[in-house]
Amino acid sequence: MPIETRPFGPDDLPVSSLGFGCGGVGGLMVRGAAADQERAIARALEAGITYFDTAVQYGDGASERNLGNVLRKLRPAQAMVGTKVRLRSDEFGNIAAAIAASLDGSLKRLQREQVEIFYLHNEVTLDGGGENLSLRQVLEEVVPAFQALRAAGKLRLPAFTAVGETAALHQVIDAGFFGGAQVIYNMLNPSAGAALPANYPAQDYGRLLERMRAARMGAVGIRVLAGGALSGSGHRHPVASPAPAPMGSGDSYEADLRRARRLMPLVAEGFADSLPEAAIRFAMSHPAMGTILVGMASVEEFEGALGAVLKGPLPPAALQRLAALTDGFSGEGG
Repeated sequence: MPIETRPFGPDDLPVSSLGFGCGGVGGLMVRGAAADQERAIARALEAGITYFDTAVQYGDGASERNLGNVLRKLRPAQAMVGTKVRLRSDEFGNIAAAIAASLDGSLKRLQREQVEIFYLHNEVTLDGGGENLSLRQVLEEVVPAFQALRAAGKLRLPAFTAVGETAALHQVIDAGFFGGAQVIYNMLNPSAGAALPANYPAQDYGRLLERMRAARMGAVGIRVLAGGALSGSGHRHPVASPAPAPMGSGDSYEADLRRARRLMPLVAEGFADSLPEAAIRFAMSHPAMGTILVGMASVEEFEGALGAVLKGPLPPAALQRLAALTDGFSGEGG
């Protein structure tokens, strides 16, 4: 059974419903053996995966170099690559030059002349501060820099990672420039796709996915497993990173893990064979979702993610049961 391909963004890029995450949390493309990296990507291509997601921040360029080496060797007919720029505060004085230099470095490591998707990876807030970009900086400085790089043929679709203040993220979407965004969407924090109960212990993204769909933006689901917490296990693969800080969910990884274990009735009641399967199928259930990223440490973990995606979205009864379980989180601190 071939994996589903979904139209992504205003140009309807053909993106597989499961993307290949090359990040540092799973770790395969940063710290894994070269033979395992090649085997995993070859298997992904065989399964119909079309999208590979990386960034210079993943292993200080190691992920991009390793992905570039494997794709150059395998020479797939269809493989789209997304990478990212994260600006340091000392680069804010010349944002356009810093973005251009970052993309040039990424293209060199990836051994490509163009990436299909290029993301701004800083948090965005209304007023900025630290390494957060202000809404003004994004709209008045980042956008023209991306426009110039697209005109030069170095990127096809401009995008951003939707982290920061919800009000600022909504305004970036409404500005109408970016064609895609990475969105935090998981069973611990479904607020990008649905209303949260009162006093829920997570950031409220205000149905961001619906706003994106209205703007014809492609959506990439990230933190699908909440950095691993939605495995329900405290075990970390030797290639994986240590437990990461939460993004958009609880105050600590341990708090996320405790809440994740309270979702095990989804497995006990037969809605999924495992908690990771339930989490992956949940993330692909929203109709606005283009592709989801699952960090992986091994070929076996990729096979598990692929198997989950091939089962399709969770059925309505499972989504209703999940909502009943997560309602119990309301009012909890941390």
